[in-house]
Amino acid sequence: MRFISFRLQTAIFIAPALALFLLFFAVPSAAMLAEAFSDAGAAWRVLSDPIFWNSVIGSIFIGLAAPLLSLVVGTAVAITISRMPPRRSGWVLFAVSLPLTFSGLIVAYGFILLLGRAGFVTQILAIFGADPATVGSFIFSAPGLAVAYSYYLIPRVVLIVLPALRTFDAGQLAAARSLGAKPGEVLRHILLPQLAPSLATAFGLTAAVAIGAYGTALALTGTSLNILPLFLYSKISETGTDLPAAAVTSIVLMALCIAAICLAEIAHVFLTRRSRG
Repeated sequence: MRFISFRLQTAIFIAPALALFLLFFAVPSAAMLAEAFSDAGAAWRVLSDPIFWNSVIGSIFIGLAAPLLSLVVGTAVAITISRMPPRRSGWVLFAVSLPLTFSGLIVAYGFILLLGRAGFVTQILAIFGADPATVGSFIFSAPGLAVAYSYYLIPRVVLIVLPALRTFDAGQLAAARSLGAKPGEVLRHILLPQLAPSLATAFGLTAAVAIGAYGTALALTGTSLNILPLFLYSKISETGTDLPAAAVTSIVLMALCIAAICLAEIAHVFLTRRSRG
């Protein structure tokens, strides 16, 4: 009787998550696959388009550059917060998490006001002789987009890495320094190996977000930048609708995001076993 009750309780708890998974992932994915196979030439139209392959390369670049920058900055911020008193760290963590509440459009317009051709930073650099056109064009390029993405990827890194830092025994660092280890050696041989599983998870999550992000890229660059979300937008915009090709592009985009998450999960398991072994 207890066994049946436990199974019933488990089913009750799992049912909402299962319903959400079916409604917002399984059903849309099935509809997308059906749309992709509704036109036999859709895959060929997409795969034979050189803009598509440039978009794949652009998305992979964004999916590597933005997470790497976010990982470096976010880890440094997380280390700093972990050394603060609890009350102060709570307020700082609240401030760091604020970018997660902003939409992609707000982030894009903020960077335009900051680093655009007439932006605040651009005008300051122009006083010292920098060309506003050159400086202002940076934010509308792929590296500039990676910097803009990092604005809301860094908080994700902090939230993932900070729990690992709070459970880390800082005495190991003090012991290593007392034995003559240099700061770089302490970081490389003691701290980073124990943070590596969390760093792998943070990289995979931020890579998937960066690859699939859409609003910030559209607001900053329109459709001039070759990345998969904007290529997908071009297939369903008012200038021309090709739903089967859009479905094929969606499948590729989803596959890239899933691959980033899966690779990060594999790396997390491997690094966890390695750190414990």
